[in-house]
Amino acid sequence: MKKIILLCAFMFSIIMNAQPPSQTDLRDGSVSGRVMDASLNEPLPYVNVIIKSSSNETITGGITKDDGTFEIKKIPEGKVTVSIQYIGFKTISKAIEIGNKSYDINLGDILLEEDVASLDEVTVVAEVSTIQQKVDRKVITIGKDLTTAGASASDIMNNLPSVNVDQQTGNISLRGNENVRVMVDGKLSNVPVAQLLKQIPSSSIKQIELITNPSAKYNPEGMSGIINIILHKNTNIGFNGNVNLGLTKEIYAKFNGSVDVNYRNGKFNLYGNYGNNTGKYDNFGTIERLDDNSVQGFNFFNNNKSHLYKVGLDFYMNDNNTISFFTNQNIYDGKATGLTTVEYVDEPLQYQLFDNVADNISSQYNAVYNHKFKKEGEKLDVEVDYNVFEQNEDSNFSFVNFSFPPNYQDFVDTERDQTTINVDYVNPLSEKAKLEFGGEARLFDTKIDYSSTGLSVNENQDNIPNNGDEYIPTPQTDFDYKRDIYSLYATYGKTFEKWSYQVGLRAESVMEDANAVRTLENSTDIVPFENDYFQVYPSVFVTYNPSEKNSYQVSYSRRVDRPGLQQVNPIREWSTPLISSFGNTELQPQFTNSMEANYTRKLEKGSITAGVFYRIVEDEINRAVFIDRLDVNKNILTYDNFDNTTAFGLELSGNMRPTKWWNFNASFDLYSRKQKGIAEVLTVPTEVATADDIIRQTVEADNVVYNFRMFNNFSVTKKLNLSIFGMYRGREEGLQFNRKPMFMVNTGLRYSFMEDQRATFSFNYSDIFNTMKFEFEGDRPTPQVGQFNWESNAWNIGFSYRFGGNKYRALQRKNRDDNEASGGGGFM
Repeated sequence: MKKIILLCAFMFSIIMNAQPPSQTDLRDGSVSGRVMDASLNEPLPYVNVIIKSSSNETITGGITKDDGTFEIKKIPEGKVTVSIQYIGFKTISKAIEIGNKSYDINLGDILLEEDVASLDEVTVVAEVSTIQQKVDRKVITIGKDLTTAGASASDIMNNLPSVNVDQQTGNISLRGNENVRVMVDGKLSNVPVAQLLKQIPSSSIKQIELITNPSAKYNPEGMSGIINIILHKNTNIGFNGNVNLGLTKEIYAKFNGSVDVNYRNGKFNLYGNYGNNTGKYDNFGTIERLDDNSVQGFNFFNNNKSHLYKVGLDFYMNDNNTISFFTNQNIYDGKATGLTTVEYVDEPLQYQLFDNVADNISSQYNAVYNHKFKKEGEKLDVEVDYNVFEQNEDSNFSFVNFSFPPNYQDFVDTERDQTTINVDYVNPLSEKAKLEFGGEARLFDTKIDYSSTGLSVNENQDNIPNNGDEYIPTPQTDFDYKRDIYSLYATYGKTFEKWSYQVGLRAESVMEDANAVRTLENSTDIVPFENDYFQVYPSVFVTYNPSEKNSYQVSYSRRVDRPGLQQVNPIREWSTPLISSFGNTELQPQFTNSMEANYTRKLEKGSITAGVFYRIVEDEINRAVFIDRLDVNKNILTYDNFDNTTAFGLELSGNMRPTKWWNFNASFDLYSRKQKGIAEVLTVPTEVATADDIIRQTVEADNVVYNFRMFNNFSVTKKLNLSIFGMYRGREEGLQFNRKPMFMVNTGLRYSFMEDQRATFSFNYSDIFNTMKFEFEGDRPTPQVGQFNWESNAWNIGFSYRFGGNKYRALQRKNRDDNEASGGGGFM
């Protein structure tokens, strides 16, 4: 079609040029001038000069030279508008007329003034964090108060409404559910979430979006929703950046630092980031089994190093076309040692010792093309994202006072890549109606190779083994998993008077193909798995704004939570003498129908948001503990699909400034969850039990959980701020065990100094009463109590420095020259 149009245009031009000249032919004109910085009186190069018709359509344009001058030729006769546009400065528009004996117009010097509001939006970090309820998400803008709460994204997550972080595993949950997707700048990463959150400095976070009921435009994954971390992207004029350093310690020291730099000039914006986390971590705990009076003790030590590099480039081709590219390189090196003890009454203490070395690298490459059409708001985005992850892991296990197993080594190599292609189109049909549609392809492929020098139980034996003849070398296992998803979506929204609504539909076709290949000597056992399905995910949002101070919103969406790689991986994830963790290759996806209603009230000194939600979960995925059929003294920790469950709850959050020196944000959430599932128990004591003595029971857990958190910020002076944070997590009942209540109190301070408060020193003392611990009790599959501890009672110091500025180096030269000119030459 494009070639046909060009051919027609070419033929038309030949015909027109073949005609004799006419006295009425229109002449072309030109516009020239020079663009200057109003405050510096310096020329501005690479400024966009756009020529628009009386109907606001772009005719032609150009950019200023190094000396700020420009000349735009071949402007058709008639009335036009000259628009001078530059990021960080106010746009100037001048109406002129080509003709009436004036075909070459010189506008002279055009002075551009800084757009302070625009610059503040990009660069200035607010003192106080704010919470805003939007149509399909809750947006928390991270202020300086929350960055004092900790050094990394993981540290500040517990400060957010409805969000909790398991400090031992690093797993994150939303509304009490760990089936949540975490994205950075709208992109999923192959980096494990717990590792990723610890690598992102809190000072690099601009906003965090809690999308508890996403529209059809978003991937439908994540039962409880999506957490999207938006990082600062500096687009200030000239060269600028910031440096952040931090130290955290309770038992061991942990260091973190980051450097962000940016250069923006004319059509290009080049930016880079380097961040690192280096530290040692200590975790310990116990599990006491009440049936045989045995006690397991755990003591784990980790020495981790991670480095995160990011480089990006934005190319502003013209007003309507932009190309962006960035790459992330994430390098991780982890070393772990551990001691697990098992103590029985009147028996020698048993030990399992292990050391583990794991290093991985994740490489992400992202390219985006953005096109703006002539119609205001109409645009097309095309994005390609490619992510590669490679990890090598070696583990050594040794045993003392165990008859089995002997010492052994495990080797696990992982390779996975993910390609995502997105096409999104937005068309404002009118001032009050908007249509969006697009498509996406997500191609995911992973390969995991496992080998071991150890022994495994011969599963062909009819009885439980009791001597070395029953064991065989551990088979080598290769697990290949591939999942391709193709989807189309469309949403339509309209506003009329005080009402607005948005309806959407997303259709997805999913193809899953997996093979677990177990090889032992000359025999090979292949366990295939296929699961292809098609699903439709609708969404509906309705809002009502009776006044500027009141807003109501209701929504519905259907979502899916597909099993994660570790949940389906049949290769042993970890092992202790009495517990081993495996994935379940036959795990099915779970589907959720979610409904929400929210109310926001703006007050004179803040705002309050209240909401309720209800969801129905089909084939819920959850942790399951089963008795090992080959040794009833051991348990297998895995995943399984349970019966349908329901959950409902309410949330209340707000931010207030009662006085000029005190502001706070607080949240309370309560949810009720009903679960059904299968649990296993032994009918006789373990010392005489066999596999035939295991029975399965249908169990229910119906409980109400509530959480409360409050963050206070006190402005002592313009430069000094103090903060105090408190959190309480109520008791939670599960199918396997019940978690006891948890609470903690953190304190901190922040002091800003130097010119324009470019430097900031912060100090934070977390869990000052040393109360954070994971305590639990349960009866399935055996009666047990236990607790796990980590380095929660820690202090952190941080330093940040912002360099560069909003203007050209010419400003720095001007300031320097002014200072020299005003110097008196004496002491004063």
